[in-house]
Amino acid sequence: MKLVRHPNVVRLHEVLASRKKIFIILEFITGGELFDKIIRHGRLSEADARKYFQQLIDGVDFCHSKGVYHRDLKPENLLLDSQGNLKISDFGLSAWPAQGAALLRTTCGTPNYVAPEVLSHKGYDGALADTWSCGVILYVLLAGYLPFDEVDLTTLYGKIESAEYSFPAVFPSGAKSLIRRILDPSPDTRIRIEEIRKDEWFKKNYEPVRELENEEVNLDDVNAAFDDPEDYGKLQNRFLSRKPANVILSSMEVVAQSMGFKTHIRNYKMRVEGPNANKTSHLTIMLQIFEVAPSIFMVELERSAGDTSEYNKFVNNYCSKLDDIIWKVSAEKGKSRTSRLSKR
Repeated sequence: MKLVRHPNVVRLHEVLASRKKIFIILEFITGGELFDKIIRHGRLSEADARKYFQQLIDGVDFCHSKGVYHRDLKPENLLLDSQGNLKISDFGLSAWPAQGAALLRTTCGTPNYVAPEVLSHKGYDGALADTWSCGVILYVLLAGYLPFDEVDLTTLYGKIESAEYSFPAVFPSGAKSLIRRILDPSPDTRIRIEEIRKDEWFKKNYEPVRELENEEVNLDDVNAAFDDPEDYGKLQNRFLSRKPANVILSSMEVVAQSMGFKTHIRNYKMRVEGPNANKTSHLTIMLQIFEVAPSIFMVELERSAGDTSEYNKFVNNYCSKLDDIIWKVSAEKGKSRTSRLSKR
């Protein structure tokens, strides 16, 4: 977000950190979500839909020019400022792949807006996947409901993969033609953003965005908040793993018992209890496994009873013995929300 400083992207001003929390200071956007406007008013006028789509394409294109792919574009993640201008937000599922990395691999996003190639598990181009999502958003702006909307995910994915949708009777012909080119299930033939900009329907009343002056981006605050190895070594209250949940649980149980602690397991929660290293006090620790993304799990540790300093020692010692299940390098992080749009 520090890299993508653009009038149509929510600006990240600064990142601060304490020992236990990270504070991300963002631009204050007062107009709410574009999603809420659609829910209140239904489909938008052609002029309003075109304006928002133009601003969306400007913002997304700039992100791509910086090597950033959003991967969760939807009206809930598009905010409106006090002048009614669109601002792209929520980069929780975004990717910033290493130089030379051609394809992304993580299956993520909100099902109704996700591109078919993302569902294929064969790798995908982040820019083309974002372009598909922009096409779904344009359909929603003009129709007031989703082009792909099924309760059953298998049926939903089938319709997405075959681009099976229809237009309502009242739908601008120019936008219809553009959407057909965007919602092309083959990424090889799908329209690119530079071609969208040349489209006659898109160009009508288009006002090119006045980009911010090219300023030097300082990432010192971000690095200090997220990459401090000293703080990481002091205490880990949680860690990520790409091992299956049952493997994680089994490994944690074996290690805890090897340290002389008793374990009690129920529903992917484990209670660890026993005397501290000096046998001078009693410790009780709760561990819980959460699936935070497909095939990515987070283990959270919490002290239930015992001295804090002894708990800290336990956590450091315990986690050092779990190297084989801890995922130390996470390039793609995120969260997702569920879309609430449905046909009326």
